[in-house]
Amino acid sequence: MKYFVFLITLISLGAGIYSFYPAKKEEPFSISGKVEVVQRLLKTATASNVSCSVIVKNEADVPIAIKRIVNPSFPLEFNINRNDLLIDSFSGNIKLEVQINSHGNLGVLQAGDIFGESSALYASGSKDILLVADKMIGKPTLAGKNKRGNFFRTAAW
Repeated sequence: MKYFVFLITLISLGAGIYSFYPAKKEEPFSISGKVEVVQRLLKTATASNVSCSVIVKNEADVPIAIKRIVNPSFPLEFNINRNDLLIDSFSGNIKLEVQINSHGNLGVLQAGDIFGESSALYASGSKDILLVADKMIGKPTLAGKNKRGNFFRTAAW
């Protein structure tokens, strides 16, 4: 009889401990890779007082993490982890964007800003991602003379 009571107690204790154990252990968030800039934009991207921001977005284009590097040199290695998240945790597919600018504001691209985005979706834990900054918002360029003299226009590169 004592053996039976001991066995029931042991089973109850085991069931109680198991009920507090999380069903799925949360994976730590991490993404790593490299940012490259195309040759024609490299001089602008490596000018002084420039920042490079790698932006991680969910499938609905909502930013969930940002990693900013001031005065970067390219190719730039990046590692984004849980400390860079804008939210408590995330699981699911993500997209990556890169913005390089000298004004420091994200979200609204201005003339002279360099950017690029991933063409694929990635999962947390992905490594060796190549993110290429290959586009630039138009820079003011001299268009020529008119009746009022020289004027500027915006040209896309």
